[in-house]
Amino acid sequence: AMAEMAVDAAAAGPVLTSAAGLLSLLEERDERLRVAALRQLDGVVADLWFEVSSSIATVEALYEDEGFPERNLAALLASKVFYHLGELGDSLNYALCAGEAFDVDGQSDFSRTLLGKCLDEYIRLRNEEGAEAEIDGRMESVVERMFARCLRDQQTEQAVGVALDSKRLDLVEETVKKSADPAEALRYTLRVSQQHLTSSKYRKEVLTMLVGLMEASEKREWLCECQCLASLEDSQKLADILNKLLEGGDEERLTAFQIGFDLFENCNQGLLTSVTEALGEGEAAPAAAAPEEGAMETDSGPAAAAAAAPAGSLPADKAQLRAILLGDLPIQLHLEFLYNHNHADLQILKNIKSSIESRNSVCHGATICANALMHAGTTVDTFLRENLDWLSRATNWAKFSATAGLGVIHQGHLSESRALMAPYMPQGASSGSPYSEGGALYALGLIHAKQGSSMRNFLLESLRGAAGGQQQHAEVVQHGACLGLGLCTLSTGDAEVYDELKSVLYTDSAVAGEAAGLGLGLLAAGTNSEQTAELLTYAHDTQHEKIVRGLAIGCALVVLGQEEGADTLIEQMVLDQDPTIRYGGMYALGLAYRGTSSNHAIQRLLSHAVSDASDDVRRAAVLCLGFLMYDRPEQLPRTVALLAESYNPHVRYGTAMALGIGCAGTGLVEAQALLETLLTDAVDFVRQGAYLGMAMLMLQQPESQVGSFRKQLDRIISDKHEDTMCKMGAILAAGVLDAGGRNVTIQLRSRSGTHSTLALVGMTMFTQYWYWYPLTYFLSLTFAPTSLIGLNLDMKMPKFNVTSAARPSTFAYAAPVTSSSQMNIGKVPTAILSITAKDRARKKAKEEQPKEEKPNAAKAEGEPKGAKGGDTDMAEAAGAEGEKEGKKGAQEKEPASEQKENPMRVVPAQGKFIQFAKDGRFQPVKATTSGIVMLRDTQPGEPCEFVSTTTPESVTKQEAPAEEEPAPPEPFEYVPEN
Repeated sequence: AMAEMAVDAAAAGPVLTSAAGLLSLLEERDERLRVAALRQLDGVVADLWFEVSSSIATVEALYEDEGFPERNLAALLASKVFYHLGELGDSLNYALCAGEAFDVDGQSDFSRTLLGKCLDEYIRLRNEEGAEAEIDGRMESVVERMFARCLRDQQTEQAVGVALDSKRLDLVEETVKKSADPAEALRYTLRVSQQHLTSSKYRKEVLTMLVGLMEASEKREWLCECQCLASLEDSQKLADILNKLLEGGDEERLTAFQIGFDLFENCNQGLLTSVTEALGEGEAAPAAAAPEEGAMETDSGPAAAAAAAPAGSLPADKAQLRAILLGDLPIQLHLEFLYNHNHADLQILKNIKSSIESRNSVCHGATICANALMHAGTTVDTFLRENLDWLSRATNWAKFSATAGLGVIHQGHLSESRALMAPYMPQGASSGSPYSEGGALYALGLIHAKQGSSMRNFLLESLRGAAGGQQQHAEVVQHGACLGLGLCTLSTGDAEVYDELKSVLYTDSAVAGEAAGLGLGLLAAGTNSEQTAELLTYAHDTQHEKIVRGLAIGCALVVLGQEEGADTLIEQMVLDQDPTIRYGGMYALGLAYRGTSSNHAIQRLLSHAVSDASDDVRRAAVLCLGFLMYDRPEQLPRTVALLAESYNPHVRYGTAMALGIGCAGTGLVEAQALLETLLTDAVDFVRQGAYLGMAMLMLQQPESQVGSFRKQLDRIISDKHEDTMCKMGAILAAGVLDAGGRNVTIQLRSRSGTHSTLALVGMTMFTQYWYWYPLTYFLSLTFAPTSLIGLNLDMKMPKFNVTSAARPSTFAYAAPVTSSSQMNIGKVPTAILSITAKDRARKKAKEEQPKEEKPNAAKAEGEPKGAKGGDTDMAEAAGAEGEKEGKKGAQEKEPASEQKENPMRVVPAQGKFIQFAKDGRFQPVKATTSGIVMLRDTQPGEPCEFVSTTTPESVTKQEAPAEEEPAPPEPFEYVPEN
C-alpha cells in the first residue's frame, strides 16, 4: 500500500525544483518505485540534468539489469543526460538502445539533434566500402522509422535526399511510388542526382533506377526519361523513344521535337551522331554540308535546314528531327536571333581605337579580340570593314589572330563559312600569307565548333597539305589546322584525325606541336582515353616547353568529367617533377571533378595553391577552384577570400579568374567585393585578371549594377600612363561585357543542369591566353544566347507575347554611347615654370582691379541688371526643379510589367519574372523561360500570324552588283579654243 501511495504522489506532485527525491527512489527495491522515478526524471531531466548526471551510473545499471522491465526507459534517460553533457556519441548509443522509446517524431531539440546525428552516422557507414554488414540493426530501425514518418507526412523531398545520401535505392523507389505526385518526385530526384551526387558510378545507378521507374509508370515523363538516358549515353533507347513519339499525334510529335532541342543543348557531338544514326536507315544530309548556295542564301526561314534535307525513306518529321539533332536548325535559329537583336555599340570600339597608341601591338590585338567577342555569332563585321587600314597593321601572328577573330564573329554561319574564309586561303598557284591561312583554318574550327562534321575533311586535307611547304610557313598553317580540326571533332575520338595530329606532334616543332597536343585533347575531351599515357611519355621526352604544356592541357581535357575515374592520371601528373606537367595536373583535377564541389578535390587544390614551388602551378590551382565550384557559386567567395590577400600575385590573379569562372553571370555581391579590391592591386597582371573576372561576373546583369564598372573601364583604357597589361584586360573586359551583341551569357551548365562539355573546354582553353593570345577566342564557346524562341509544329515562329513582371528599365539594354566625349579621357597636365606662374598672377591682379568698380556703378543706377539677373536665376532654378519633377513623374509612370514578343531576349535574372498567359493560344510543351521551346496551339483551326526574321546575307550577296555601262554620248563637233 505504501508503494502505491508513493507512485501516486510522484505522479501528481507539484513542479520539482530538485531531483534528489526521485534519485533516491532509484535505490528502492520495489520496481514500481524505480519505474515511477524514471518516468518523472524523464520529464524533468531537461531542467535538472546536472543533478541527474551525478547518478548516471545508477541509471546505466538499471538498463544493464536484464530483469528490469523498463530498460528502454532507463536507456532513454541516460541518452538525454549524455546529450546535455555534450557527449553526442554516448547519447546516440543509448538512444538506439531505447528502441521504440526514442521518438523520431518528436520536435524537441534532443530528438532532432539525435536524429540528425543518427542519420549522419548512418550515411557515413553506408558510404564506406564494405561497411553494410557492420551497420547496427537498431540504427537501421531508427532510419526506417524516420522514412515511414516522412512518407506519412508527405515529406517527399526530405525522404529522397536522405535516401540518396545513404545509398538506399530501395527507399528512393518506395518514396517515389508512394508520393502524392510521382511525376514531380521523379523530376526532383533527377535534379538532385545530377546536381549533388559526386560519385559518377553511383549517379549512373540512380539514373538507371529512375529510367526503370519511368518506363513502368502509366503516364510517361518523356522529357525526364530522355534526360536520364542522355546522361547514361544510351543512344539506342533515345532513338526508340523518339521514333515512338513521331508515330503519335501532334502532342507526341511536339514532345519529340522538344527532346531533340534539349539533346542538342545538353549532349556532345558523339552522342548526337549516334542517336541520329539509330533513328533510321536513311541518311538526311545536313543543310550545313550543302554547297554555298544553301539555306542561308535562300531566305526561306528557320525551316530551310530541314526542308533542304532529302527525306529518302525517312518521313518528313524524322528528317526534321535529324536537322535538329545535327544542329542545323537550332544553330540557324540562334544565328538569326543574334543577328536581329544585335545591340553592340560600335562607338565603344571607336573610342577604344582612338584611345590606344597605334604602335602598341598588345592593345591593338586586344581591340580586335574585343570586337570579335562583342559581335560573337552576329555576323556583323562592320568595325573591321570600316577600319581596314588600321587592321592592316597586324603582322605575323597578330595577323593570324585577327583572321581567326572572323570565326568568332561568324560563329554558326555554317553554310557561308568556306566563302567567308576564301580570301585568306591560297588561290590557285599563288600562296598568300601563312599567318592568314593558319588563322582562317582556326576560324573555320570556331565557326563549326557546334557542328563540325561538314568541315572535318577539308581541315584534315589542309593539315596534310601544309606538311609540304617550308618549315617556317608549314608550322604556322599546321598550328591553325590542328586547332580547327580539334574543334570540329570535339569529343568524337576520331581515329584518323588522332593519327594525323600525332604525326604533327612527332615532328617536334614547338609551334605546331603545341597545337597538336591541344588538338588531341579536344579530340578526346571527356572520353577518358587510354592514350594519355602515350602523350605523357612524349611530354617527358621532348625539350620544348610549349609542347609539354599543350600535352598537359590535352591530358586534362581527356579526363573532363571523369571524377574518380581520373584519379590515377591526376596522381601521376600532380606528383611529377616537371612543373609544366603539374600545371596540367591542376587542370586535370579541376576538370575531372567539375561542378561537384568535391571536398577532396578542393583540399588538394588548396594544398598546391599554398605549397607548390612553381608560381604557374599555384596560379592554376587557385583558378581551377572556379571549375570545381561553379555549381555552388555562393560558396566560392568564402573559399577564396583569404587567397585574395595572398602575398603571391599569381595566387591573387588565380583568385580573380576563379571568381569570374565560378560566378559567371551571377553578379554575386560577395564576389564583386573581392574583385573590387583586386582592381586596385599593385601588380598589373592581377588587375588584368580582376577586370576579366569582373566582366564575366557582371555579364547580363542590370545596367544599374554595371554602369560604374563601365566608367572604370573607360578611364583605364583612356589613361595613357596605365600599364599595358592592365589596359589589355580592360579592353577585353569591355568586349566580354557586351558579348554577342549584349545577348549572350557564360553558361558552363545547361538550363537542365547538364554540364556543357563545349563550354568547359572553351573556358579551359581561354585561360591559356596567359601564354598564347590567340586562344582568347575560345571564350566564345562558353556563350549561350539569352533568348526565348517559340516554335510551332511546322518549325515556324508564331507571334505571341509573354509577360515580364518587372519594369522594362530593369533588364533593358545599356544606353548607347553617342560620342567619344563620354569617354573619360584624361589629359596630361602641362608643366609650368615658377617664373611663368608669377607673371600670370601679376597680370590677373591688374585685370581684376578695374572690375571691382563696375558693381558699384551698377548699384548707383538702381541695380536693374542685378534685379534682372536675380529673376533669371530664379527662373532657371524653377526650370531645373520642373525638369527634376518631370523626370520623377516619368519614372513614376513607368509600367510595372511589359509584354515581350517572340523571339525575345530573356536574361537569366529575368527568367523568374516571365509568365505565359494561362488562357493564351500558344502554351509551352516544357515549363521553361529560356531556350528553344515548342508551342502547343490550342486553336489549331484559327489563322495564325508568323514572325518575319532577317537572315544574315550570303557572301555573294554582299558584293556590289555590277553597274551597267553608260550609253555613248550624242554626236557633237569639237571646236578647240585659240
